[in-house]
Amino acid sequence: MDSCVLDREDVQKLQALVPTDEELKLIKEAKAQSPRCPLAPAESCLQTLGGIQHLSSRLHLWAFALDYDALERARGFELSYLGKLSQVRDTHGRQPLLHHLCVLLLEIYPECSDLYSDITAVSRASKCDYSQVQSNLAHLEAHCKASWEQLRLLERDGDRRGKGSGADRSAGSGKEGCLRQNLPQFLKECVERLKVLRAVHRRVINRFHAFLLFLGYSRAMVRETSVEAFCKTVSDFALEYRATRHAILQQREREKEREEGDKEREKRGDLTPQSKPKQQPQTPSQESLEQYKLEKILRAPETSVNKSDLMMRRHRSRTPDKRGLHTRGLKW
Repeated sequence: MDSCVLDREDVQKLQALVPTDEELKLIKEAKAQSPRCPLAPAESCLQTLGGIQHLSSRLHLWAFALDYDALERARGFELSYLGKLSQVRDTHGRQPLLHHLCVLLLEIYPECSDLYSDITAVSRASKCDYSQVQSNLAHLEAHCKASWEQLRLLERDGDRRGKGSGADRSAGSGKEGCLRQNLPQFLKECVERLKVLRAVHRRVINRFHAFLLFLGYSRAMVRETSVEAFCKTVSDFALEYRATRHAILQQREREKEREEGDKEREKRGDLTPQSKPKQQPQTPSQESLEQYKLEKILRAPETSVNKSDLMMRRHRSRTPDKRGLHTRGLKW
């Protein structure tokens, strides 16, 4: 039942094409009457479908498997979607979906926390490798069992050596006696601690699995989900939410300060024009008089320049004659 091969519409069409017993009986009778004549494509298709055992039941199961997601009415989401909120952006402002989520939460719950400070325990749990804890417990149990065997071996060897002389017994009785008394007690304490640690680890994992079942996870997904991965996803989302929320609040504060500054500038701008004296409006006669004076000033330089040009031309025309007269009167 692969949805890539057949979708819901194809399965529905096949359900409508499933032949009945009467149709199959008529096809068999027609084939028996004329065995040499081949069947038409439609009759051949119906005969092929009729040859599949329990075809109707299989198609019903396939349709149910395809419609299962659509038939569910409970609202929920997968935990992996939390990591995609900062990646999906809108087409208008190119803001991530997490930004819009923070804005909505601040509008509905303006006094809500940053979420990260409320789940510090989850952040610490995300840094612990629970699979490594389980393997460490298994190694400790194996080492503890091996230590018990080594202790028994030492006790047997001590019993054999104890059959020696009494002087040897009195010499080594102090140290060996303390060692034999302390080692079993130490190993018993280790065994008890390992039992407690194993029980704590089992209870924590069982509660975590119960929590995942409460969230709507299937049993197969519960077995595949690890504690550290789950806690890391929640912790990373809380950290991103806190950063986005802090950025939104800072932006709102800057906008508020800018609005207050604009209001102060407007107030200052309203006060300054009142202090300045108002200029009296000019009458049409005054305007015409000023225009006449301006035209007169603009025309005056032109006449002065022309007169100076004429004077310069006159002086230039006279100078060569004087020089010529002087040169003629010279005698050598």
